Amino acid sequence: MTRAEAEAAARQAAASIGIEAIDLGIHPRGDTAARMSVVGWNTWLWAESPSSTQWGTMSTSATAAGITVSLNASSSQVTWSMGDGATVSCGQGTRWTMAGTGGRNVPSPDCGYVYDSEGRYTVTASTDWSIDWSAAGYSGTIPLEVRRSAEVIVGEMQSVNLAGA
Repeated sequence: MTRAEAEAAARQAAASIGIEAIDLGIHPRGDTAARMSVVGWNTWLWAESPSSTQWGTMSTSATAAGITVSLNASSSQVTWSMGDGATVSCGQGTRWTMAGTGGRNVPSPDCGYVYDSEGRYTVTASTDWSIDWSAAGYSGTIPLEVRRSAEVIVGEMQSVNLAGA
């Protein structure tokens, strides 16, 4: 068996373990006019209830082309393309909760963004995985990127102060 054959089996085995993109955790959600985000508001970003095939590490073995391949896969970074040209890179992120913020406009402790213009944006979260493999006396690393997108509505809030009028 050649290294190329072992690597081909490793790629086939890696494709069979079911790594998938994270479910997007975004607050404010921005998926409807009633839940839209607002210009200047802190948007929190996180991996929503991730399974082991969406975030973290996993070890398994799989057989492909008659070759047993040992796989160790890990993710460590999500790159969020915010739809306005900006990107944010972070780990799993922290889930927004009312209890944790008191409903106030506070920044995420580890993964967030602030829009400066109203509009409809396509937010894409790309998770980078590294899959270490070994088979038939050979080994290597396969990089993998998986992504998921969601539409986010960002509005602009205006107020009128009638005090002193």
